[in-house]
Amino acid sequence: IVRGDFARLAEVRDAADAILACCPEIHLLWNNAGIVKLRRELTADGFEAMFGVNHLAYFVMTCRLEARLRATPGARIVSTASEAHRFGGALDFDDLQSERSFGTFKTYGRSKLCNILWTRELARRLDGSGVTANCYHPGGVATRLGQTDASWTRLVGKLIGPFMRTPEQGASTGVFLATAPEVANVSGRYFAKSREKKPASYARDDAAARRLWDVSEKLFAGLV
Repeated sequence: IVRGDFARLAEVRDAADAILACCPEIHLLWNNAGIVKLRRELTADGFEAMFGVNHLAYFVMTCRLEARLRATPGARIVSTASEAHRFGGALDFDDLQSERSFGTFKTYGRSKLCNILWTRELARRLDGSGVTANCYHPGGVATRLGQTDASWTRLVGKLIGPFMRTPEQGASTGVFLATAPEVANVSGRYFAKSREKKPASYARDDAAARRLWDVSEKLFAGLV
């Protein structure tokens, strides 16, 4: 077990370096971290929290491990995204930190949109390397996501919990992407219920995907 706080990009870097130190091969990188905030908060690095944890931490971890993944035959990268990417519309590159306009569902949705766009660009950059990168929607899962900021959210979580998917069920599509032979050569796609699904049109924007990559690279430059 390697521990790291995904709200601190230096700790993400250190965790990745610890993985590199103990793993001569990396067959699977499964990015699965996420937070929901009721009000705008900042990470230790000064980023809006959902953008910082849900997107930038994935970005830093994967970039740090990329060379080792490329050196491992058949390596796969799986990232947890969400159908919530449809909540916020297209990315506003002039307000990625939600300084002018913050809304819990909109800002969370855009962080999940980042997961899909980034996976699309990552797959393009990995083309021909033998490494695949895909993302997926886990469904509504009975975890404590979004239930730490207010007592009413915890109450809602208890009420709807019995009707939601178990963590095991929520992980099933990720396990499929990590292990199934039929997707060994599939890359840059979005899945739900272990089947490919077409995301929103703005999640298929290659220009936005490349721009997000470039912006993300600049944002963490010097921090890690």
